[in-house]
Amino acid sequence: MKINFAEPDQPRSGAVAVGVWEEGVLTPAARRLDEATGGAITRAVAAAPRFKGKKDELLPIVGPANLALSRIVLAGLGKPESPDARAFEQLGGKLFAHLNGAGEEAATFAIEIGDGAPIAQSEAAAQLAFGAQLRSYRFDKYKTKQKPEQKTSLETLTVMTAAANTAERAFRPLEQTAEAVFFTRDLVAEPANVIYPETLAAEAEKLAKLGVKVEVLDEPKMRELGMNALVAVGQGSARLPRLVAMEWHGVKAAGDAESKRPLAFVGKGVTFDTGGISIKPAAGMADMKWDMAGSAVVIGLMRLLASRKARVNAVGIAGLVENMPSGTAQRPGDIVRAMNGLTIEIGNTDAEGRLTLADALVYADKEIEPDEMVDLATLTGAIVIALGLGLTGAFITDDGLANRLLGAAESAGEKMWRMPFHEEYKDGIKSDVADLNNISSQRGGGAIVAALFMRDFAGGRPWAHLDIAGTAFSERELPLGPKGATGVGVRTLLAYLHGLAGRR
Repeated sequence: MKINFAEPDQPRSGAVAVGVWEEGVLTPAARRLDEATGGAITRAVAAAPRFKGKKDELLPIVGPANLALSRIVLAGLGKPESPDARAFEQLGGKLFAHLNGAGEEAATFAIEIGDGAPIAQSEAAAQLAFGAQLRSYRFDKYKTKQKPEQKTSLETLTVMTAAANTAERAFRPLEQTAEAVFFTRDLVAEPANVIYPETLAAEAEKLAKLGVKVEVLDEPKMRELGMNALVAVGQGSARLPRLVAMEWHGVKAAGDAESKRPLAFVGKGVTFDTGGISIKPAAGMADMKWDMAGSAVVIGLMRLLASRKARVNAVGIAGLVENMPSGTAQRPGDIVRAMNGLTIEIGNTDAEGRLTLADALVYADKEIEPDEMVDLATLTGAIVIALGLGLTGAFITDDGLANRLLGAAESAGEKMWRMPFHEEYKDGIKSDVADLNNISSQRGGGAIVAALFMRDFAGGRPWAHLDIAGTAFSERELPLGPKGATGVGVRTLLAYLHGLAGRR
């Protein structure tokens, strides 16, 4: 979709959306359009008693005969003092979905808010465009027989606003963010016969063109480093595992900033998870193509940092494996030694994500020596039982890191909830024959148990584990995206880095 910005004027074709405050108070653009249509908007509001101009309310009107407009949409803005950046972002997504669903090919958003709102007009306009762009995403590359009404119709969006040039400048970095989110969603949405360890590593290698230093470790190199937990997960597959390290050095000047160690982001990249010998039920197994969503977020984040020339030093680590059953697959009861020397008894081969992350975390700790580490993983069904499908579970060892990360999630509009490390549950992952067992002998608390297990591999550094099993993929349409991969985490981590750069 092509997005343009223009100074306020009378829209002359296509669909147009104008704002209405609570109690039916028209915004300046709505008043101008009302005059041009001979009072059509005032009459429509009066004839629709349920439309009060509250947030998220939409009232469509057929285009009046005296103007070449296909339709007018009145968008409720709520109270003048209430809207913020997230509200306009959500409104942009809602308007896109409405107009695209109506088959419109071109639309104008003329949402003027005046000087009384708690957000600048230019920022509101940029966020409207950002929300519309995020909602425009589709993954339909494999659909060959779509009917016209099944395809995206809305191809051109014009956002009318005072200081259009300022709004456009504000939108450009948001546009780059949307592109990184789309890239991440694409990786997650691809089938496992297209995205597997080797090809996902190849996608990461393309970031070198943007200035990211990329190193890919193959299986012999990982064995040499002692990464036996990660390698063992993939030993049942014909697709050999990889570990990808991506470095972005955005701070190169001498001084205190240069002496700061980078931040490390670690992603679980199980490109398909059958469960291995402890095989999953057939129902729903096709969804396990997105068990690599954590690694996709890390790759997408590194792409975004490079495209924005971000003034941060960050390293992304992605452990990539395919968990398959075969004559060479690891078995329940096997014992493996991780990169930090800890031995792990395999209680269940379907608890493979924590094994993959264990070695990836140790690699980040020892080879990168970061200030802080954040991992992302579609790790446990237990977090979905605990929090449902709308919240990311956050296990964080450091309160300062927790405050920054949770604040970043709130500012990005990605919901996150801090979870406890309940030390008593650690007893359940003791092994009679090794240092740890990868599953607990006790029932319940599965997400907490997984976090406690992985904490032993974080090297004592400030560390956050984000369990995105309930947020990486949506079973329904969302305000900012269709059913499917969400790209959750990219925007939160960008906001976290932005806030951290300010502290440094």
